[in-house]
Amino acid sequence: MEIAYRARDITEAHIVAGLLEANGIEAHVGGHYLQGAMGEIGTAGFSNVHVDDDDLYRARQLVSEYEQTADTHGSRVADDSSNRPDHYASWFLLALAIVGLILLILY
Repeated sequence: MEIAYRARDITEAHIVAGLLEANGIEAHVGGHYLQGAMGEIGTAGFSNVHVDDDDLYRARQLVSEYEQTADTHGSRVADDSSNRPDHYASWFLLALAIVGLILLILY
């Protein structure tokens, strides 16, 4: 599965997934359990819409059309170069790993 869309929040991700499914593309929304971990964590790139590899091109076309007609600031079509975690998400995971190691050593 590939990321077809990175949403601002989980609600927008479901809207885009619904659009894709209405056009015959099976979509999966990721980031449900991470949404409340840091408050507005959706802006850190955890609310993503995933599609099968075969449907990626058509899904990105539909999302581009959606973005042209909707006012969706802060969200974007995921291109091949942005298929990595966001900068903030990487720092969050690094900080979480360091805290975990410190707790492991102390206890």
